[in-house]
Amino acid sequence: MLLMVLDILGTFAFAISGAEKAVRYRLDWLGLIVLATVTGIGGGIMRDVMLGATPPAALTNPIYIPICFVGAFFYLAMRKRIRKIRTLILVADALGLGFFTAVGAAKASAMAAGPYSVILFAAITAAGGGLIRDLLVSEIPQVLKSDFYATAALIGGILFYALDFSNLGSTPQILITTAFTFALRLFVMRKKIQLPKTRKSDF
Repeated sequence: MLLMVLDILGTFAFAISGAEKAVRYRLDWLGLIVLATVTGIGGGIMRDVMLGATPPAALTNPIYIPICFVGAFFYLAMRKRIRKIRTLILVADALGLGFFTAVGAAKASAMAAGPYSVILFAAITAAGGGLIRDLLVSEIPQVLKSDFYATAALIGGILFYALDFSNLGSTPQILITTAFTFALRLFVMRKKIQLPKTRKSDF
């Protein structure tokens, strides 16, 4: 039940992020819905297909796609009413990252995946939808060039796996991973921490 709640919250948060990018590129309503949907459920679909959990939950459970629609039109309705809408988008995106990191790691762990798989699927679930979103608007994916995004999910996945040995139980493990990844993402945004970038002079 907890995983389902976090998955739905993450889907809603990421759908808002997808809608924001659609508006920024002045896409029509179909483009808005497409970007919101692929951002909201793309990472989860990638995870489920790679884990062999098919058909993916996002395509069999009737709640996920409507949640993406709600996120998209919530953004449209609120973007002119909330003064600091960009801050809201960044916080929603960080929340989605935390939710999906924990969900991805937990689902991989439940299928008896090894440590590398748990960490990898945490990142895929958290960053996969945003990667597809950026490719659809012909951008270099944010996860490959900006502020510690996928790296935060990888670190969250490592924490989730480490907590396997603590005997805390699955619920505290999931909540701690979610909170840590969310806080880490906010911290690196505030401090503007980035991984070193390659330069032409390096080659």
